This record gives sequence, structure tokens and C-alpha cells, in this order.
Amino acid sequence: MVKENINYALTTSDVYVHYANKMAINNVSVNFIKNEVTALIGPSGCGKSTFLRCLNRMNDVIDICRVQGNFYLNGQDIYSSNTQVETLRKQVGMVFQKPNPFPKTIYENVAYGPKIHGIAATQSELDDIVKDTLNKAGLYAEVKDRLNDIATGLSGGQQQRLCIARAIAIKPDIILMDEPCSALDPIATAKIEELINELKEKYTIVIVTHSMQQAARISDKTAYFHMGELIEFGETASIFTNPQETMTEAYISGKIG
Repeated sequence: MVKENINYALTTSDVYVHYANKMAINNVSVNFIKNEVTALIGPSGCGKSTFLRCLNRMNDVIDICRVQGNFYLNGQDIYSSNTQVETLRKQVGMVFQKPNPFPKTIYENVAYGPKIHGIAATQSELDDIVKDTLNKAGLYAEVKDRLNDIATGLSGGQQQRLCIARAIAIKPDIILMDEPCSALDPIATAKIEELINELKEKYTIVIVTHSMQQAARISDKTAYFHMGELIEFGETASIFTNPQETMTEAYISGKIG
């Protein structure tokens, strides 16, 4: 039962996802609390990325994908016919596994969203948004003298922080991250994890990660998926130290995976 005093950013219930005749998600329900980090963990192919993409309707672009269930963002049904997908994706930003900056300048990568959404009324406001956003992403000090350089010249870790900056420049409520550190070295990964810890003061974050150590370090809640089913969901500390389900214990201890 949902507790009335908990401040949820996003709630989901009775979620099923099929790719043609193959079930990818089987009756999953998860609620995401504002200003918390929720990690989705599980073996490859368990459905965690498919579930993540339901949260901003990224699965809409896959013809054979069918999504059923209830998804409410701040009380609004995100799969309603009245929901504008562009507006939804402004509210629910996404950072992908591989850094994917636009083939534009560093400045233009961050400015693009605020421009098309009309967030900045003047050039001065746009300049301030770019600077503030790059600061929030822990990147401004490193790139302030090269804002007009092409973004693809940055290191992999810098590109991923730029993509995070691009996501937060349009002031979303939620940031989805699909294995954002899997292509990065340990030093860049540590910077992203530090950034996630800072960003949760203003944003709700849902992260898919293949690293249980990362989930343990950065998340408040953890959801363990196996073969399309949600096996266990709860406080991260409890999931990793005292799992309630045998399958969760087996995965965390390395017996399955």
C-alpha cells in the first residue's frame, strides 16, 4: 500500500512489456521517491533497461514493443493520449550508456535544449544557463576556455558529464541513466558517481547499472530484476546486507548472474 506521507516523483504499477510475443517485463510495480537515487540491477537481459525506457516512453520508437500498466509522473498519467511526449521527455531526461554529445560545440550542446524549449529569453540568460549547468555537472572549470570547441574532442568522462549537463539544462524532474559509467575508466566513473550524489539534492535519479558495487555506493533504493520480474525492492543497505529473497542473495553473492 502507498503511504500518503511519502513524496513520490513517479509511480508505476502492474507493468507488462512485450516485444512482439516475447514478454520482457512481467507485472512490475515500483515507486520512486523525490530526491532519491534508485538503482535497477540484475543480469544482462533481465529487463532493467526496458523498464527504464518505459519511464519516458523511449520504447514508443520500437514498433514491436507494447507497454501496459500505470505510470504517473507527479500525478499525471504519462501514457495518456493527452500527454505530449516532447513535454514528458523534458520532465524526464535521459543519459545513455555511451556518451553521445551532438557534433556541435560544447556551448551548443548545453544551449540546445533551453533554446528549443524557450527557457532562455535573452542571450545573456542562455549564457548563464550554460555556465550554471556546466558547473552543476562539475565540468565548467575544465572547459570554460574552450566552450566553442567541438564536444567530441572531450575525453569520454567529460563527454558523459556534458551529456548529463545537457539533460539538466532543461530543468527536468527526473534523470534516467542507463549504465552511464560502463564505457568509462575508474577515475571518470568516480567523478560521475560524485556528481550523481550532488544532483539528487535537486533531481530524482533512476540508474540502471551492471555494477553492484556502484549500486551500493550511490543509491538509496535498489530494485533487483530477474528474467523480466521484480524479485526484490527496498533500501539499498538492506538489499545488500540482508536480502529477503533467496534469488537476490544468490545474485549478490555471485551464485547467479
